[in-house]
Amino acid sequence: MNEFVSSFITSMSQSPWLFMTISFIFAATIGSSLNVVIHRFPVMMKREWQSECNFYLSEYHPDIVKEVGEKRLNKPIDKYPLKYNLVVPGSACPKCKSNIKPWHNLPILGWILLKGKCANCKAAISARYPLFELITGILVAVLAWHFGPTWQFLFASILTFILIALTGIDLDEMLLPDQLTLPLLWLGLLINLKGIYASPTDAIVGAAAGYLSLWSVFWLFKLVTGKEGMGYGDFKLLAVFGAWLGWQFLPLIILLSSLVGAIVGITMMLLKNLSRENPIPFGPYIAVAGWIALVWGQDIINWYLGTLY
Repeated sequence: MNEFVSSFITSMSQSPWLFMTISFIFAATIGSSLNVVIHRFPVMMKREWQSECNFYLSEYHPDIVKEVGEKRLNKPIDKYPLKYNLVVPGSACPKCKSNIKPWHNLPILGWILLKGKCANCKAAISARYPLFELITGILVAVLAWHFGPTWQFLFASILTFILIALTGIDLDEMLLPDQLTLPLLWLGLLINLKGIYASPTDAIVGAAAGYLSLWSVFWLFKLVTGKEGMGYGDFKLLAVFGAWLGWQFLPLIILLSSLVGAIVGITMMLLKNLSRENPIPFGPYIAVAGWIALVWGQDIINWYLGTLY
């Protein structure tokens, strides 16, 4: 087994374009599953919250149990069936409810072959699905080119998959689930015990500094304006990048995310007539900035320092 792995790594090192192609195909397939996570995970979380609320209501207000009954307390959310997770029920057309065949789920190609329509009722299928698959494939292919067949590539790919899921969920729900961000934080600290991306000390300081920097901005803004400028999920996501890359990259990530956020925010206000009061998710900008820092962060810092001296 070890000989096979060693031989595979050697062959991939000698054929970078083959390694990038394999990485793209594999990642695009994962991207198809990420679409499911983005759509279903928030529903699962809402069900959990509803269940917890029902439990406490029934505990502190027993009359509610008699009034609505157990069936009402366990009522599924909206249109989703009672048994609902990342696997069950199987993928189906939201309009005609026909099951989606495995070959229709082929990443990118499935949507193209179906011409963006359901095979049964011809209802339009959002271009968002192949877009997320394509983006996932491209990003991991870039990682394959940059890192090669190394541990850095493996862990960077895992980080990328979860960042894409977090970005999609935040865009849809203004939510960065702890169930995704916190495992990333601990994983970053653990892998840097071996110095994969940063020293253990830099990773620990980075995690703390990442969280406390935005936490401080949040409370300063709230004290001055009386409003909340961002969510706690943003603090934790920046802490993730501090744990993975070390504290040295945090200023770059904050600068890049603020720049991209400002450009996108102003553009949306101009094109969609949004006011400054409309909330805009900041998590995707942190995710994009952090991913750029993961791949090109040191080059950007070296270039900047080179312009100063």
